[in-house]
Amino acid sequence: MLFNSWEFVLFFLAVLILFFNLPQRFRVFLLLVASYYFYMSWRWEFGFLMLGVSFSNFYVGKQVAKGKNKGWWMALTSFISILPLLYYKYANFILESVEDVSAFFGKPTALPSLEVILPVGISFFTFQALSYSIDIYRQKIEPEPSLAKFLTFVAFFPQLVAGPIERSDHILPQFKEKKYFNWDEGIAGLKIFIWGLFKKVVIADRLSLYVDPVFDNPQLWSGPTLLMATIFFSIQIYCDFSGYSDMAIGVARVMGFKLMQNFNLPYWSSSIAEFWKRWHISLSTWFGDYLYIPLGGNRVSVPRWIVNIFIVFLVSGLWHGANWTFIVWGALHAFYYLVEFLGKQGMKALGLISVLGSPIYKSFKIPVVFVLATYAWIFFRANSIGDAWYISQKIFQLEGGLWWGSSSVTSLLSIALILMLAFVQFGQYKGLVGMYYRPSKFPAWLSASAFLMLLIGISLFGVSSNAFIYFQF
Repeated sequence: MLFNSWEFVLFFLAVLILFFNLPQRFRVFLLLVASYYFYMSWRWEFGFLMLGVSFSNFYVGKQVAKGKNKGWWMALTSFISILPLLYYKYANFILESVEDVSAFFGKPTALPSLEVILPVGISFFTFQALSYSIDIYRQKIEPEPSLAKFLTFVAFFPQLVAGPIERSDHILPQFKEKKYFNWDEGIAGLKIFIWGLFKKVVIADRLSLYVDPVFDNPQLWSGPTLLMATIFFSIQIYCDFSGYSDMAIGVARVMGFKLMQNFNLPYWSSSIAEFWKRWHISLSTWFGDYLYIPLGGNRVSVPRWIVNIFIVFLVSGLWHGANWTFIVWGALHAFYYLVEFLGKQGMKALGLISVLGSPIYKSFKIPVVFVLATYAWIFFRANSIGDAWYISQKIFQLEGGLWWGSSSVTSLLSIALILMLAFVQFGQYKGLVGMYYRPSKFPAWLSASAFLMLLIGISLFGVSSNAFIYFQF
């Protein structure tokens, strides 16, 4: 059940009406049933997988809180939680990698390929459930006494299949609050949803009409065409994923729940470090809290710190998919991060620290960061390392003519939409246009007119799509 479907609209309206008309004590059960129905509408059997991961973390969390053998209990729930993720997402990748290594050493080995269907959102609900147990282990939170509330926390349908990856100390208390329908909050949530829907079906899905045929067969296309497809994909993946996050935040807000912000204008970053504070915030902070810090963070020797950085980025790449292309994508960002850090330290040593804070220097770096991030997206989107390397070579040659897609009008519309997005985000960057929980500085009538135009745009230029990019992760 996709957010951009009439099926979801009817489902959500039914949940919303029931939610605000049921007594408080029954609402969490409604959300629980609705969330499992939402998830199991894809494949019903995977609902039991999510239930198993949830039960493991709920009951083991209680044992961890007792303090006796808590390390053993934590290891047990980590194993139970991660094992399905390893099987469904990485089993074939591991088998193929063993075959490749065997062939490299001159001993070809033929291993069977498993017929595995990846459960939608498995990485998201696994990380969300596991963070609860880890926080209890660290004595940051107390165990949740209500099984129903915990199951709802893991399965909460707005953010279940593609995030944001929430924390228990942020969401669980909200299930205990008395909720009343608030028109202002409802309209604010609806606006966020509409903006996210526009980014998804008007911008991202329209860009995919150009991106998909080019990246699926890169050898057929010229350098300029590959370059345009790369730039288009950079915008597509942002609008696709941030669009989903916006819709999730908007849906939750209509019901009175506040989800964490998952994107904060990442392409307006003036450094790679800043980019990762603005892109997929819930995942980057998850890796920071539960991987980078346990590895020692920056409180270790410089060589060890460099290793920590690479581990975090490589794992982040592998989290996104079982393919070497994602690992290279993560390695590229680790390389960017370290070069940027060393360059900054060098400028400080040369007494150029005032330059680092200069508005001109910052404005210069914003397009540089965008170019670096866009280049890395080649490896993220390409079907293989070979394809990614071929595209990398061709885009710098710029030989041949530019393909304007199946229709030049469609491609020109895509470019116009990108420029419109940049204009709106510049307003958000300057604090003029409302963003999530920050109000707009423009008059209410102008804001209402803008959202009316978005609805018209969705009706006229929306493209049907079967899924969101991040559903596969």
